[in-house]
Amino acid sequence: MKKLILSLIALSAFAGGGYWAWQKYPEKIAFWKSGNAAVTKKPAKPTTAVVATRDINFAITAAGDIGPVDTVSVRPEVGGLISKLTLDIGDKVKKGDVLFELDDKDLQTEKTSRKTEIAGAKLAVETQKIQLEKSKLNFDRIKGLFANKLVAQELFDNARLDYDLTKNNLDIALNRLETAQTALQTVEDKLLKTVIRAPFDSTILTRPVSVGQAVSGSSGFNSGTEVFTVANLSDMIITAHINQTDVTRLKVNQAVTVSVEAVPGLKLVGHVARIAPQATFKSGVKGYSTRIILKNAEHAVRPGMTANLSIPLVSAGNVLAIPLAAVFADQDQRFAYVKKGDDQFERQNIELGVADYDFAEVTKGLSGGEVISLVTPPGEAGAAAPAFGGKGGSGGTKGSPGKSADGTAPATKAKPTTSSK
Repeated sequence: MKKLILSLIALSAFAGGGYWAWQKYPEKIAFWKSGNAAVTKKPAKPTTAVVATRDINFAITAAGDIGPVDTVSVRPEVGGLISKLTLDIGDKVKKGDVLFELDDKDLQTEKTSRKTEIAGAKLAVETQKIQLEKSKLNFDRIKGLFANKLVAQELFDNARLDYDLTKNNLDIALNRLETAQTALQTVEDKLLKTVIRAPFDSTILTRPVSVGQAVSGSSGFNSGTEVFTVANLSDMIITAHINQTDVTRLKVNQAVTVSVEAVPGLKLVGHVARIAPQATFKSGVKGYSTRIILKNAEHAVRPGMTANLSIPLVSAGNVLAIPLAAVFADQDQRFAYVKKGDDQFERQNIELGVADYDFAEVTKGLSGGEVISLVTPPGEAGAAAPAFGGKGGSGGTKGSPGKSADGTAPATKAKPTTSSK
């Protein structure tokens, strides 16, 4: 009896508390009720669609980093101290403009020494020519006397040997002159290389050294010291990794729409310049390196920015189309379920044209305005499979795996087709 009384007291207290809360906070009670109603009344996904006309556009999407077409690491050919360097990052230069200069005092001294050597070598040559002329006159005179048997054999042999020796001395002097001239030319070439000029119209990207720093020449074993990195920023290049299932659709000079993450709203148009013949792996995906060229993009983008690419492949305007979810396949035949009455559907064979990730063009079998099912109607379960993926004929999401027209699962994600079987 005591337990019954306690239960009645607790029940009365709970009811009283609820009545007090309803009187005190009526708006919260209404909110909770509406929230529960919203949870229990979720809108159902549509199960039918109407055949209508629309535009279909299919494009390959990819991403890549923007970089200059021509980039050069500027290194001196000869070593030395940098004596003049006035340019810095971001400066623009024209082809042939001086980028920096090396200290040439030692080379100028060597040049003067080489010129002195050449002068001495020329004097030696002239001296040997005079000696040769004198020796030849003496040899000719003794040769005539020897022919008339007026001088001894020994005197004739000495004159001939002296003449041959003088000719050899002249050859030696000429060789020394040539060596001195070659050495001078080498010094002058090095002097020219102390002034480094821009290889083309470009912009300074990096400058890791300063005036007074000693640099080594590129002819050495370490390839020389980098003084500048310059690039032609008027034309940019984007290198993208295109999936192997899409690369066969690409062509050189094909237009590419480019958007840049760092510049919202910017749209540029590039062109496919190169498609690698050999596949590579990137992030575990086999594909082909593809180069896209952007002309006159210097003032719009900068090297290192990330670009999103859209390469249009097929398109059709104002064509009869149905959602991919409404396309079913039985063996090699594709069809749709067309509504004929209340909850009554029947198969209608169709042929497809171009398609994107959401819709497919119908070239034969439908005329427009028909109501078609996006799911397998009752009684048809197991009779056919959705042609483009999904369970129970729901069609699947964009790029989701699905079954092809012959009912087999593809090796890669489902792709729109350009023709039907």
